This record gives sequence, structure tokens and C-alpha cells, in this order.
Amino acid sequence: MITLTRLSGTTFALNSDLIERVDATPDTVVTLVDGKKYVVTDSLQDIVAAVRRHRGEVLALSTFADLEPRAAPRLRLGAVPQLDRADS
Repeated sequence: MITLTRLSGTTFALNSDLIERVDATPDTVVTLVDGKKYVVTDSLQDIVAAVRRHRGEVLALSTFADLEPRAAPRLRLGAVPQLDRADS
């Protein structure tokens, strides 16, 4: 999920997998796959960066999915794991 800010100033979390497109017209409009639209204060570039960062975190965490449960580090989205050189 990424966080965005409505024009009213309230923030909300959005499942970035549901984004169909983002338009800058000049307000930034996020259109979801179901047609729902959100007008936000975030720039198009900021939204693209947030989606890339979120997907990168998901991919990074997925590398630990095949580890045995006792060996897997406890991770949260947004956290960057620190690995010992011997572990890599």
C-alpha cells in the first residue's frame, strides 16, 4: 500500500496494484481499475516513486519466503533487513 493525500489534506492508504493510471491535469488524478478516481496533492512523479518503492520492498521480502521458518528474520514492510556477510 502507498499513502496519498487528498486535496482536503487527509491521508489514506491505497493498494497500488489497483491503479490503472495517474494523470496530471494539472491536479493529480489517480484512476483505479474499477473506474474510481482520487484527486490528490501528490505529484505524478511522487506516486510513481512510491509504487516502485513499495514493489521493491515486496520483492526484497519475497527472497526470504523460501527460508526455513526458524531461519527467517522477522521483517515488516518498510524495514530494510541487515544481513551478515556470512549470510549472503
